[in-house]
Amino acid sequence: MSEECKWLHEILEELPLIKYPFRLESLPLNGIYFFYEKGEIWGHGGEKLRLVRIGTHKGNNFRNRIAEHFLINEKKMDFGRNNPKPSDRSIFRKNIGRALLNKNKDPYLKVWEIDFTPRTNRDKYSHLRDIEKEKSIEKQITEILRKNFFFRFIIIEDEKERIGSKGLESKLIGTVSKCTICKPSMNWLGNYSPKKEIRTSGLWIIQHLNAEGITEEDMPVIEKLIRKTKTWVKNR
Repeated sequence: MSEECKWLHEILEELPLIKYPFRLESLPLNGIYFFYEKGEIWGHGGEKLRLVRIGTHKGNNFRNRIAEHFLINEKKMDFGRNNPKPSDRSIFRKNIGRALLNKNKDPYLKVWEIDFTPRTNRDKYSHLRDIEKEKSIEKQITEILRKNFFFRFIIIEDEKERIGSKGLESKLIGTVSKCTICKPSMNWLGNYSPKKEIRTSGLWIIQHLNAEGITEEDMPVIEKLIRKTKTWVKNR
């Protein structure tokens, strides 16, 4: 998959690289996003940033997913024992928090793993929570994401075409995860993840790592999507 990975990185560079702060209104309603991380360089020569996460969403929910990752609505930091923390609504944030806690050998990782979105979990485990500690971790995650992460996107309106084991998202993830050349740096925070899949893949992802990568037949489809996205961005 190394040649396909190289091709994917290069063709995505035709699209704008979005950095915080940005306007949610400048983003589409449906699509696939591609995250890069400061200090993480691809392995195909030169100093290009490597892809560290690829993701999508259900419904017309693209903007909301990005907003949850970057915590655009900072009122969500005003949570208590009976509310989910922001990272319960963003697995991206959750994974960064896992790595931060594991790096510090912090036993609070066991509580961090609990998803407090379901009422049953809040009723059963809320007494274990240290809300001030969670808010401190969430603040660190937000700072890391806003400072170190950038993204691009392609527009795909049809949910079946982008999501699930047969969607384009899984093929894109498989392409990057199976590349034998793109590797994380020694300083990558993900090296401290308690999730083996993240440490070994060099990606902030657990799903679709073993998926079939893109093929020659997929390349014209991706090129067409990129042309469509470039036109959409130009006309905004």
